[in-house]
Amino acid sequence: MSETFKRILTLVQNGDVHVSEHGYDEMVADVLGVREIIAGLSAGIVIEDYPKYGKGPCVLILQRDREGNLIHVVWGIPKGKNSPAVLVTAYRPDPGRWSNDFRRRKI
Repeated sequence: MSETFKRILTLVQNGDVHVSEHGYDEMVADVLGVREIIAGLSAGIVIEDYPKYGKGPCVLILQRDREGNLIHVVWGIPKGKNSPAVLVTAYRPDPGRWSNDFRRRKI
């Protein structure tokens, strides 16, 4: 398991979470709720891991919404800090840009 994902899970379990403004906008657009995203996080699968990303370590997680549909969620931790877990964005992936299982980007 990704070290970044482990850190995110611990922060979320401790309630140390911030949702970015962009994250809220994207969730509203795709009719996703913060609670359902947090509830499904522990069953999520890391599909991309960026431990050295310029704004701080982040991961792209594949998880399910409350109806069982696959969604993508990007979580990060601010650069140079230990917290909070930041829900950067969450969205319903575009089938034209992703493999059928939404785990790999199409070239």
